[in-house]
This record gives sequence, C-alpha cells and structure tokens, in this order.
Amino acid sequence: MVDLLEARASVEVVEDRARDETDVIVAAFDRLSADAFTALREVTAELGKPIVLVTDRIEEGGLATAVACRVVAILPRSAMTDSRVADSVRVAASDAVASPSDLLGRLAGHAERLHREMLAPSVPAGSALSPREIDVLRLMADGLDTQEIATELSYSERTVKNVIYAATDRLRLRNRSHAVAYAIREGVI
Repeated sequence: MVDLLEARASVEVVEDRARDETDVIVAAFDRLSADAFTALREVTAELGKPIVLVTDRIEEGGLATAVACRVVAILPRSAMTDSRVADSVRVAASDAVASPSDLLGRLAGHAERLHREMLAPSVPAGSALSPREIDVLRLMADGLDTQEIATELSYSERTVKNVIYAATDRLRLRNRSHAVAYAIREGVI
C-alpha cells in the first residue's frame, strides 16, 4: 500500500509518529471482520480523520458501521491501482465530510458501482466461460446436485467442484446460485 501511494507525487505518506500531519487514513483489510471494525473505531476515535477503505468483502450492515468510522471511499483490493488509491485519498482530503446520512448514500452508491465493475467481465460472457463451465452451470440451473452433474457429464465429483470453483472465483461470483444467475442474465444458458 505504501509503495502504491509513494509512487504518486501528489500524495505524501507520513510515518506513524507524524500523526498530526495526517489528512486521510488508508486502511486495508481482506474483509471487514469485528477486529477490522475495532481497529477502524480506534483510529477514528484517536485521529478523527476520513478513511479510505481497501477491502474485497463488506458484510451486511458493514456500510453503516463504516460510515460511523468516517469511511469516505471503498476500493476493492483486487482492482487497486496507484492512481485509484491516490485519487480517492485526494478526494477524501479535499472534501469536507458530509452528514452521516449523506455520506451513507454516497458510500452505498460508491460500493454499488465498484460491485458492478468487479462483476462486469471485460470480455463477452460467452467467452468468459468455457464450454465445460457452461455445461455445468446449465445442469445446476436444472436443479441437479454435484453427484448428478458428475454422472450426467461423466466427470468425477471433484472435477465438477473444481469447474464451479474456477468459474465463481474468476468471475468473482459469491456462490453457485450467483453463478447460475450470472449465466442466465448474460444469456449463456
């Protein structure tokens, strides 16, 4: 994170001991767990500065807690670039923090936009899925379980599970239902 920010001349990274000079805090977590929220609350209580949050998973109800901790922007770890982080830091430093209800609306819109970006493949859906993945998704949509899919396609159960995992992980889908919904929405099955 420090390397990303130091690569931009418009952002100065200060060391922990120079907290008085801090305008914006950048916090990075794999997911927003209870420990992450505790850390955010402590930083907010101590410094009271706006926070740019870098994470890939926000649990239900996490946005409201994030707003209470003065989170003003959310960036997905997997799509993080130096310009994206630096731009968010500059905006957070220049904008006066709005009222909690206004900030919650802005943050929810920001999170929704990022969620759409993360799920939108850069290639057509048909080419994003292999024929094998499409066959498995089609059978999942028909209500078959893993064993039935394996039998139908003459694969092992492990192969079916690996195909499902590969597709959901690559397309950043949450689970099997999400994968089927994605395939239907994109007209693949």
